[in-house]
Amino acid sequence: MELTDLAALSQPSERAILLLVLDGLGGLPLEPGGPTELEAARTPNLDELARSGTCGLHRPVAAGVSPGSGPGHLALFGYDPLAYRTGRGVLSALGIGFELGPLDIAARGNFCTLDESGLVTDRRAGRIGNEAAAPLAEALDAIEVEGAATFVRHVKEHRFLLVLRPDAELGADLADTDPGRTGLAPRELEAAGPPSKRTAEIVRAWVTEAATVLSGQPHANMALLRGFSRRPSWPTFGEVFGVTPVAIAAYPMYRGVARLVGMEAVEVPDDLESLVREFALHRESHDFFFLHYKAPDKAGEDGDFDRKVATLEAVDAILPRLLEAGPEVVLVTGDHSTPARLAGHSWHPVPFVIHGGEGRADGVTTFGETACLGGVHGIVRGCELMPLVAARAGRLAKFGA
Repeated sequence: MELTDLAALSQPSERAILLLVLDGLGGLPLEPGGPTELEAARTPNLDELARSGTCGLHRPVAAGVSPGSGPGHLALFGYDPLAYRTGRGVLSALGIGFELGPLDIAARGNFCTLDESGLVTDRRAGRIGNEAAAPLAEALDAIEVEGAATFVRHVKEHRFLLVLRPDAELGADLADTDPGRTGLAPRELEAAGPPSKRTAEIVRAWVTEAATVLSGQPHANMALLRGFSRRPSWPTFGEVFGVTPVAIAAYPMYRGVARLVGMEAVEVPDDLESLVREFALHRESHDFFFLHYKAPDKAGEDGDFDRKVATLEAVDAILPRLLEAGPEVVLVTGDHSTPARLAGHSWHPVPFVIHGGEGRADGVTTFGETACLGGVHGIVRGCELMPLVAARAGRLAKFGA
């Protein structure tokens, strides 16, 4: 069903909705027959949600496809990521409040580490801290190239934003320079079509200058670029589902994807207490709440099974305080799987639980991948979850006569 169809069915309701995204939630056992990170974690409160709610697994994009965080979150907001596509650059720009012009092309940048042979040894430059990374972004901002003004803004840790403001409209269809793993050289910047060839020339010139600026740095001695894109024009989340939404997230990218679909977005420190506090502050002024928790994904990407378990136990401990604030319908899930065993995003379906509103019990008693497979929802696409949640909250009217 198209978003315009859902918008036509939208109706008022007093039931507030909480979407709690545990980034990278899904996992894999370290050994055959063993538990995943979620199954190994002690999560009595999530288990209670599963017992009194309904469960299943979702594929963020499609079977066998490992999603990025942008498509994963768009799916959770009800936007089919195969139909609604945008690059990481736009999300980074919106995340830090950078005003994109109609011709602007944005890209997400990572400071990275190259060895003497020019191979990537660390795609995140040792997760360089803000204090060290911000001056490097400022130095890159001084680069000038022919054909476009360029802007560089530090985002968080090793991440930065590159924006091109060209003299005339150019294509934005460029391949990433990030090879996606270590041991490889950065990819050559390629244009995917003739309208983007001039853009590729401009960015290649910028990359050459960036290499010179960063040479001599012990860790952040090069930059990787991905997600070249322009800001699209889409139906807003509030229009589609008839809610007044707010996003609460520490990381700019997740505020960016929320702003992309018209949500208000609030920055908080990167800790659970701040999420709980900010949620309480907005409880009376909004009726849809997107709360983002990054820690499981970071632990998974670092290949740390035990730390990922600990992050899930930490969020379980604060869950009762979120529920006490009175959201009538709650969806807890992840935007994708990040198994510690793989140390990266994977295609594996992600567990979810929906609690509250009108629904049938399904007999699931614990919140984990294996248990959720036996839930009433089975395996669905990620973009099907928000219509289910809206229906549970009484926010969708009957379709047809």
